[in-house]
Amino acid sequence: MTFSINSNAGALVALQNLSNTATQLGKVQNVISTGKMVNTAADDGAVWSIANTMTSKVSALDAVKDSLNRATSTVDVAMSAGQQVSDLLTQLKTKALAASDTSLNTTSRQAMNANFKSLLSQISDVVNNAAFNGVNMINTGGTTIQALASDSGTSKITVAAQNLSLGGSIVTIAAAASFATAAAASAYVATLTTDITNVNTALTDLGTGSNALAGQLSFVTKLQDSLNTGISNLVDADMAAESAKLQALQTKQQLGIQALSIANQSTSSVLSLFR
Repeated sequence: MTFSINSNAGALVALQNLSNTATQLGKVQNVISTGKMVNTAADDGAVWSIANTMTSKVSALDAVKDSLNRATSTVDVAMSAGQQVSDLLTQLKTKALAASDTSLNTTSRQAMNANFKSLLSQISDVVNNAAFNGVNMINTGGTTIQALASDSGTSKITVAAQNLSLGGSIVTIAAAASFATAAAASAYVATLTTDITNVNTALTDLGTGSNALAGQLSFVTKLQDSLNTGISNLVDADMAAESAKLQALQTKQQLGIQALSIANQSTSSVLSLFR
């Protein structure tokens, strides 16, 4: 057997193997600590690029969901106010119809007229205060909603504003409407009947828009779930397998240390030849 005091081939091989084991052990420990097989582009460039793109899409869809939720809340407020307007118009029609009775005395008709004007004032208050986050869809010059529907921002869901203000195209009765005679009261009955129909049509349009927003929100939520599952499938580690690999590498590391120790001790036997 030949020994060299200038180099110890066995120790060098053992050291190289131990270094490789340490490198593998570091990678496994990183995988276990993060729960991911692919953490950077260095781990797997192609997979990392795909996962990063999908993660960016998931993040962008959060903004889409926020937009859809805001739009839904705005439309819901408009619908609630619109329903109140419809109810008040029904009460107005009832008052006008009652006041159109020619057998009614003047005092009673004046009381009904006062109540009639009060109801008109309530409609104005409801319409002017039907705002969410500063957006009102049912007043004069109401805002049409355009909610984001995709992460690219190019697709949007539009819900048109419905002007329910008094004296408008939907609620045609004027804010200053009043009656002093049965004939004047009777004239408002037909107007209010048309207005109630118009408001119900407007509410139907708002309801259709609300359903569209809710449907898109449900789709976006499911899409995010699918994307997150896809990302997980690409980058997540099998923790059971990695745990077993960690134990194996730790054992291999201990054996490597012992092998290096033995290799280092072999050269010391040369000294015994000079004793």
